[in-house]
Amino acid sequence: MEDEPPPQGVSAKALEATLLSALKMLDVGKWPIFSLCSSEEIKLIRQACVFGSAGNEVLYTTENDEVFVLGMNCSGCLGTGDMQSTIEPRRLDSLCGKKIACLSYGSGPHVVLATEEGEVYTWGHNAYSQLGNGTTNHGFVPCQVSTNLVNKKVIEVACGSHHSMVLTSDGEVYTWGYNNSGQVGSGSTANQPIPRRVTSCLQNKIVVNIACGQMCSMAVVENGEVYVWGYNGNGQLGLGSSGNQPTPCRIAALQGIRVQRVACGYAHTLVLTDEGQIYAWGANSYGQLGTGNKSNQSYPTTVIVDKDRVIEIAACHSAHTSAAKTQSGQVYMWGQCRGQSVTFPHLTHFACTDDVFACFATPAVMWRLLSVEPDDHLTVAQSLKKEFDNPETADLKFLVDGKYIHVHKVLLKIRCEHFRSILNNDDEIIEMSEFSYPVYRAFLEYLYTDNIRLPPEDAIGLLDLATLYRENRLKKLCQQTIKQGICEENAIALLSAAVKYEAQDLEEFCFRFCINHLTVVTQTQGFADMDHDLLKNFISKASRVGAFRN
Repeated sequence: MEDEPPPQGVSAKALEATLLSALKMLDVGKWPIFSLCSSEEIKLIRQACVFGSAGNEVLYTTENDEVFVLGMNCSGCLGTGDMQSTIEPRRLDSLCGKKIACLSYGSGPHVVLATEEGEVYTWGHNAYSQLGNGTTNHGFVPCQVSTNLVNKKVIEVACGSHHSMVLTSDGEVYTWGYNNSGQVGSGSTANQPIPRRVTSCLQNKIVVNIACGQMCSMAVVENGEVYVWGYNGNGQLGLGSSGNQPTPCRIAALQGIRVQRVACGYAHTLVLTDEGQIYAWGANSYGQLGTGNKSNQSYPTTVIVDKDRVIEIAACHSAHTSAAKTQSGQVYMWGQCRGQSVTFPHLTHFACTDDVFACFATPAVMWRLLSVEPDDHLTVAQSLKKEFDNPETADLKFLVDGKYIHVHKVLLKIRCEHFRSILNNDDEIIEMSEFSYPVYRAFLEYLYTDNIRLPPEDAIGLLDLATLYRENRLKKLCQQTIKQGICEENAIALLSAAVKYEAQDLEEFCFRFCINHLTVVTQTQGFADMDHDLLKNFISKASRVGAFRN
């Protein structure tokens, strides 16, 4: 179908500019505080975070990297140098041009942010030294936190009610602030006025993700283990008890499960595994664990979100609300939703988890810094992506399964050693019969975009191609795609492919998935049709890891 012409009276260029503007706008209208801003001001917003005890404060950045704030200004949390509330956006000159990478906030509130350079700035409530400047005086303007963070690049920040935590690029965790329940992980309950590294059993671990509940802290390390410390009165540490923990402790109940992300609510915890599953524990008085009841849980409990793979979890330490997004783009919510208790994950009409907190959480805050990237011009990578399969500029066609794929010889030669050796200048059409059309198209598109878009079953064919063409990075991407799409029905087929193509990491992943879902996997047709040698090796290996013990 041909593109329709633009409406009469609107030039193509004007229409394109309108579309670009729409792409760049941040959808913040669902948060009530933005009703104080004009439509012109909202159009310029590129990052925003609504925070405070009632969602009455906001910080946002514009396309020129200017930083503005407005709202109630409790405890000087707007950073304007005073405690005056404002319904007009006020500019924070000290942060303009800094390029904010991440931001978190406490209950006072206090604010902690990191720039793209890895610098940390704090301001606001400070009665418990949560600003990390060694005092208990409120901070009315953003000040850089440098003690013990010199030459450290901070890549993630998290705040509890009155304590702060940051993660550095080398996998170290630093904490400071309120410590009545051991939430700074120092081994005592004395407040910590300046950043200190959390050591104990994290000493030799590389941390990849952090989160804070009201008075507890969490860290995920690179091998997927979860370490927890602080207040545990509702079982939010997942240790099977309700005693506080003054130093990091590994959650033993998650043994053999690789966690990728952790998110904390007021007194409950969610984690997301590499298999796209959610586990939850802690307080459950509003159904925020998604287990169908309101009983607290001190052990990790599986949360069933339809049958789709989950790719994102969301929670906020000021709320009793949980949210998740699946691979197909569906958004679910559960817990306290505008005063009601939703005890099972409920499918919403939203496109992102952020909207759950805007419309249903109490208060209506943001669980993360909301961002949009400007796209005033196409980068080299974007330009190449746009030209894939473009017959107007292509000088070569592949014929696969009766369909043409249009490409550019020079790009293929630059990107792939295989094509560098086989392509001739006089080639116009090349027929390909070794691989299916979806597989070969995905391969050629990968050369233009560095990404692949394929279901896991087709990714097996692409893995075969990547092996044949010695494209090691493509092999890794195929393995990631297969991991994301694994289920009980296709697990054996994917395991067989991993063995065939000597993808050891993928083989180990598929084997572990089969063991974790052994009862269902052994009842599938794939298991019944399993190659004899593969079955023999599978049973032997499963036996060694104790899969058949009573």
